[in-house]
Amino acid sequence: MGWREKKSERVYDEAEITERLARELPHWTFKDGWIRRTYKTSGWKSTLMVVNTVGHLAEAAWHHPDLNVSYAFVTVKLVNHAAKGITDKDFELARKIEEVVMWQPGRDEAGALEGTPDDPRFKYVKYD
Repeated sequence: MGWREKKSERVYDEAEITERLARELPHWTFKDGWIRRTYKTSGWKSTLMVVNTVGHLAEAAWHHPDLNVSYAFVTVKLVNHAAKGITDKDFELARKIEEVVMWQPGRDEAGALEGTPDDPRFKYVKYD
């Protein structure tokens, strides 16, 4: 199938969405037809880094969220407008955003990368 060809996409019902979020993306919620997540940051610079990260992932995936951006948070909202509901595209992009934004070197893996120092001057994302 060529990249321009459209295939029909399965739209999940509310019960399926809620169950899947609980199992796969526990920090995400379903509200008003969107799956959503708020990322808390330490301030404007960190907020912009999260926005740019989400923007890069969305553009690469060719599936674009709505963002609510403030000084110390970014809310990401996903829905598949063409399908008029939540589809696998929304879950897959949410998983990739979650994986990248919440990645914290040195926390769950050994390696040379240590992550940001435990010092208020260098705080970034407020990790869950």
